[in-house]
Amino acid sequence: MHYDYGRNKSECPEPIKAEVKGSLPHWLQGTLVRNGSGLFSVGESSYNHWFDGMALLHNFTIKHGEVTYRSRYLRSDTYNSNIKANRIIVSEMGTMAFPDSSKSVVVTFLNHTIPDFTDNCAGNIIKYGNDYYATSETNYIRKIDPVTLETQDKLDYQKYLPVNLVTSHPHYDKEGNTYNMGTTIADKGKTKYIIFKVPATEKGKPAALKSVEILCTLPCRSLFSPSYYHSFGMTENYIIFIEQPLKLDILKMATAYLRGVNWASCLKFHPEDDTLIHIIDRKTKKEVSIRYHTGAMVVYHHVNAFEEDGHVVFDVITYNDNSLYDMFYLDKLKQQAASGATSSPVNPMYKRFVLPLTNKVAETGKDLVNLNYTTASTVKEKDGKLLCQPEVLCEGVEVPRINYNYSGQKHRYVYLNVVGMSSLATKITKLDVQTKQRVDWTSENCAFTEPVFVPMPGASEEDEGVILTSVINGNPGESDFLLVLEGKSFKEMARIYVNAELHIDMHGFFIPQNDEV
Repeated sequence: MHYDYGRNKSECPEPIKAEVKGSLPHWLQGTLVRNGSGLFSVGESSYNHWFDGMALLHNFTIKHGEVTYRSRYLRSDTYNSNIKANRIIVSEMGTMAFPDSSKSVVVTFLNHTIPDFTDNCAGNIIKYGNDYYATSETNYIRKIDPVTLETQDKLDYQKYLPVNLVTSHPHYDKEGNTYNMGTTIADKGKTKYIIFKVPATEKGKPAALKSVEILCTLPCRSLFSPSYYHSFGMTENYIIFIEQPLKLDILKMATAYLRGVNWASCLKFHPEDDTLIHIIDRKTKKEVSIRYHTGAMVVYHHVNAFEEDGHVVFDVITYNDNSLYDMFYLDKLKQQAASGATSSPVNPMYKRFVLPLTNKVAETGKDLVNLNYTTASTVKEKDGKLLCQPEVLCEGVEVPRINYNYSGQKHRYVYLNVVGMSSLATKITKLDVQTKQRVDWTSENCAFTEPVFVPMPGASEEDEGVILTSVINGNPGESDFLLVLEGKSFKEMARIYVNAELHIDMHGFFIPQNDEV
């Protein structure tokens, strides 16, 4: 099917009643909030990259079998400034904006040399304490009301932590604490990675970020070229950070505005470098002494991680280079649509790494992995480092989700988009990592967004629950809908049709009714 990535999408700020066809489980009560780019041109100016588009939030609120839908643009400072000027005046990663005529040339230059990043938080929805935020990967996040989608406070991480970039994929423990990490760029002559914990808070208490705790600081292996990362892994006792050779050149970034190029051009993949894997002990707050590495790769999404018999096992979606980002430049997407092309050189791979937590008595050249269900290996080299080779479990899949009750524990099932070698997901799949078997679900002329697993309260089995994914319906005369699949059988339970245009978005967060603000 064809999807126009670069066309501005409409918002529905007032709730509209959706039509439920099928049967919803009685326990499914709450709000699915999703986030992604929706506005790509203002006046006569346009963004270059799909990821740059201004954030359009939308949600489905399910209560007693009835569903309402609404969508609303995030009223960020970026959005308000662009709309007021009737053109794009705030730079994004893939789009360097023209200067705002109300500011001096000196101020404009300084804002791009030492970037005051955008607050166009179009990447995900995250939770700190009792509050929900729209986020991207800059130092700004925007508090939102997840039900009304109203934009609230603007928070700057730098008021609490010395970070310029922060991931949009934190982790949560069962006590309600949130764990995340960010990059400090040339602070006091040092570029480093910071892992931090935001404690759970009771309702009515101050914002959770005010009580943030730095757990660990890791130096970058290159002072002026920190690794780009989109997510990280966490088990009960460890945090896994992949320092990959996709690097942001800070010196080039500082001169990008003068050179007339975007910041994304300062992000370069170095295939000649290996990938470092850092394991941080959550109790000692220090990195383990063993040095792990693997070949050059690019990872955006971690699937899950767990511990077993003296090993840390983690699953990730990997790429051979950074061509995924390049694929989503809007001119390339338009060319692909015009040519009718259905493939691209991008092929994501689901890989499993296994890292032994000891190497003291190991012989050089010996595989230290002793888990019999995986072909992943870790071999001790002459210099004492451990070379890790993964097992490939699946290909052509992305945006992985699990039953998050199993986060940090051994999981069996993963829910993913099947993207093959195309920019659109034409199927969703349930992968059994134990048997390596897949069950696909598809519908003709439809495109799917990230599948979100919602566990049934009190469930005793991992796949007891439902999968929610919004569907762009390309069939003439038919509306877009939210698809509800039964977790165990992966069969359709219901379609929730909306009299509104849905959009391909990035990520979502399901908030049970009792947790809504």
